[in-house]
Amino acid sequence: MSSLTRLRQKMADQKVSAVLVSDITNVGWLTGFTGSSGFAIVTQDGGCFVTDSRYTSQASDEVQGLPVKVYGSPTPLNSFLGEQIVSLNLSEVTIEGEKVSVAQFEDWKQAFSGVQVTSKNNFVSPLRMIKSADEVEAIRHCCGLADACFQHVTRLIQPGVSEYDIALEIELYFRRQGATSAFDIIVASGFRSAYPHGRASEKKLEAGDFVTLDFGACKNGFNSDLTRTVVVGEPTERQVEVYEQVLKAEVAAIEAIRPGIPCKEIDALSRQILAEKNLDGYFGHGLGHGLGRLVHDAGRLAATSTDVLEEGQVWTVEPGVYIEGWGGVRIEDDIVVTATGAEILTHAPKHLMAL
Repeated sequence: MSSLTRLRQKMADQKVSAVLVSDITNVGWLTGFTGSSGFAIVTQDGGCFVTDSRYTSQASDEVQGLPVKVYGSPTPLNSFLGEQIVSLNLSEVTIEGEKVSVAQFEDWKQAFSGVQVTSKNNFVSPLRMIKSADEVEAIRHCCGLADACFQHVTRLIQPGVSEYDIALEIELYFRRQGATSAFDIIVASGFRSAYPHGRASEKKLEAGDFVTLDFGACKNGFNSDLTRTVVVGEPTERQVEVYEQVLKAEVAAIEAIRPGIPCKEIDALSRQILAEKNLDGYFGHGLGHGLGRLVHDAGRLAATSTDVLEEGQVWTVEPGVYIEGWGGVRIEDDIVVTATGAEILTHAPKHLMAL
């Protein structure tokens, strides 16, 4: 089933006659467009794709399912969108409420003369949570790149090497594979491994350091997100204890994933396991998030989540323990929910590696 068909089914269910999709991630998911500026006006039996003249040829090559309409200077975007809405004989159009500023909403109400502009939150984005087979394969490929990159970069884990050097090598590795980094690379060593988002710094690795590496590949519009924590030299008993408990929590969470389970229950399970060693108080973020066209895509594995696991969803699972002044451990894999459980898409080694 195509993305447009799925959206139109939801529109029919909720009696929405037309949607103006402005979030570029949702536009790309609906149409296949990979540029940075585009809009989709979707009706039950038609609609159009709108972009500016920079993307005339690209839109013609990429956009599927909707006719392409192109504007250029001096025509203002809002006026051109209004012209397309009028040409489609629309009396009402719904916008993505959570993606549009109040100012933009007001501008559109003025520009779309004679058309009622209404707003719905989370109308399009949640549809992206269920991945097609092709989307899963695209994510799987990105996961394979992340796995290979981890194996490649472990040779740099030694005293005297800076976090910057490791991050640069990760970036270069992905570039050589025709990909880019999915997000700002995290390399955090020693006391800095207690920083959940510790971007690479000038700090040099030292014997006894935990080193947390969090990175992902972006290719063909999809992403991966992998975290591994290693130790420089031989680990202490405390390092082994903390690492093994985080790993136990991660493995148990993945094993508990199956359709129909509330996401907050998976998050709670990981915290229960960390509590066995009084480590739950050092785990301050959610267990995971949706993964796809965005790294932090729709959906959360968290205590406050209202999401429920469904077949075809792709998630990160990433428990962590962060002890200020001592260090931290995070272990993260990407999984796809299957009919009977979870398939792990990332395969980098998870035992505690002493390098």
